[in-house]
Amino acid sequence: MVELPWDEVNSLFGREGSCIIEGWVEGTGPEDWQAVLDLVAENGWRGEYSVTEGNPLPLPSAEALFDRPVGADRARLRIWPHPDVLVIFCALSAAEIDFDVDIWQLQGQERVDVLGGFLGAIGRRLRRSVVLVSEGAEDRSRPLIGFDVGRDRVLLRPNG
Repeated sequence: MVELPWDEVNSLFGREGSCIIEGWVEGTGPEDWQAVLDLVAENGWRGEYSVTEGNPLPLPSAEALFDRPVGADRARLRIWPHPDVLVIFCALSAAEIDFDVDIWQLQGQERVDVLGGFLGAIGRRLRRSVVLVSEGAEDRSRPLIGFDVGRDRVLLRPNG
């Protein structure tokens, strides 16, 4: 069953406005970051870690991810749940898992299915809702797409 039919979501991934959508999971801790890192390994998704551009390293543990000096450069995790779909996690805080996805990589049903599967995998693993908004959106209470943990589904405009 297709959770997000392309003909219903393609307007969200249009050619106007931002080309990035932001995702997040609130109320997390280091154990949730570790669960995401474990999920990446278990699914065989390609992943790399960097603190500075051009210096990719293997994925660290969550402990190593947040055991960096105050003021250190921001850590980034680059995860490919599909060879052509990149999700960039910014490890700003253990209290929130946040990530970006380029909408140009989400054109067509196959790619939207990858996104839905990715959101569902994270939401089920963490037993939390996962939501996506337009880049820079002021109002996070109006997501475009999200995994609703209570319904165990990826939905279009889950709070709409």
